[in-house]
Amino acid sequence: MKNYEPIKRVMTLGCMLLAIAVMVIMFAIVWYRFYALTIIYPFFRRGNWMVIAVYAFLLYLGLYINEGNKIGFYTYGQTLFSQLLAILLVNILMYIVISLIGRHFLWAVPMIGITCVEFVFMAAWTWMADRLYHHIYPPHRMVLVSGKGRHVNELLRKMTTRQDKYQVRDRIDESEGAERILPRLKNYDAVILCDLNIQLRNEITKYCYENDIRIYVAPRISDVIIRGADEIHLFDSPLLLCRNYGLSIEQRLGKRIMDIVITTLCLILTSPFFLVIALSIKICDGGPVLYKQKRLTIGGKVFNIYKFRSMVPNAEELEGARLAKKEDSRITPVGKVLRRFRLDELPQLLNILKGDMALVGPRPERPELAEQICKDIPEFSYRLKVKAGLTGFAQVVGKYNTSPYDKLELDLMYISKYSLILDLKILLMTPKMLFIKDRTEGVDG
Repeated sequence: MKNYEPIKRVMTLGCMLLAIAVMVIMFAIVWYRFYALTIIYPFFRRGNWMVIAVYAFLLYLGLYINEGNKIGFYTYGQTLFSQLLAILLVNILMYIVISLIGRHFLWAVPMIGITCVEFVFMAAWTWMADRLYHHIYPPHRMVLVSGKGRHVNELLRKMTTRQDKYQVRDRIDESEGAERILPRLKNYDAVILCDLNIQLRNEITKYCYENDIRIYVAPRISDVIIRGADEIHLFDSPLLLCRNYGLSIEQRLGKRIMDIVITTLCLILTSPFFLVIALSIKICDGGPVLYKQKRLTIGGKVFNIYKFRSMVPNAEELEGARLAKKEDSRITPVGKVLRRFRLDELPQLLNILKGDMALVGPRPERPELAEQICKDIPEFSYRLKVKAGLTGFAQVVGKYNTSPYDKLELDLMYISKYSLILDLKILLMTPKMLFIKDRTEGVDG
């Protein structure tokens, strides 16, 4: 299998580019037949090709951002869902672009028709590509080398849900020592390292590097922090510099400007939703529309977060502060819809304009819940190096009920590798999570 590794990316990229080429040809046919000649001021010469090129670029960008290009990495259903969502959003955007060119809303049926045809095509194409991928790249035969940490069993459980990609054939305890562990590793395609002592992990890592053995490492908090280090050298000695102060002044300024511009635009576009939601909440039970709650942001500062009320009035006075659960009796009928599509979060746009929050960042926790978590995970406060966010890396990658430790590591990965490009990518990935049930559901009871 190692001989196939160099061509894996080429194969997956090639499959996706071929699929995009077919869909671009479909769009070109629709453009020339239904739109190009009906526009009052048609493009001349290369103008038509420019429209088609824009569609190709948007399609590639949409599939890349929604991770619809990761054939074999995710399950067939997950990959297809990402692809269909990307196609839908791109085609809606392209119809708006075409209408702007034509200076009025043009006939939408051709774009609806091509969307349906592309859905069917991608379902068949992705199925064939997925089957080919798993035929060429069978599941990795893996061995888990672990200590006594609390995350081992949870990691093992998650990996066993993807038998099509990972097959954990054996489990070795660190107590066996390097002399007995290292010779056994050559019998496997990959090694998983979880909660090992540093010395043993270093020995295994170097051994696997020397013998071309794939390694999956469950990182520690310190690993995530070092991951964001700057590479410098002291004369001829390489060093890793961890600044550990969150974002630089330039990054904060750029992030704040982007927050203000995008939030203002979002408030204008979503103002009709504010009115409809407010009326729905009032009609449902006559209680207040907005709900305020104490939350933590950068530096441990406490602020009032705004939400559309999705629970019965005075819900926490009845049962105290706790996370919402699946089928929570406190959630109103209107609240269930708001929570399902995260519409209850819309008023937080006001928090962003006030400067309490950012568009992207770690989700703000309640002071009392954060205090409870810190008793078990003292490093949880590290998330407060940046402003709390409306959405974040932990939200687009994780789930509502992702463990606090995993959320912490995901948030620290975001902080350590921060860039405006990363913020934009997370914002563009956020609509996808609105349609995935386990991104918005409560914790198990």
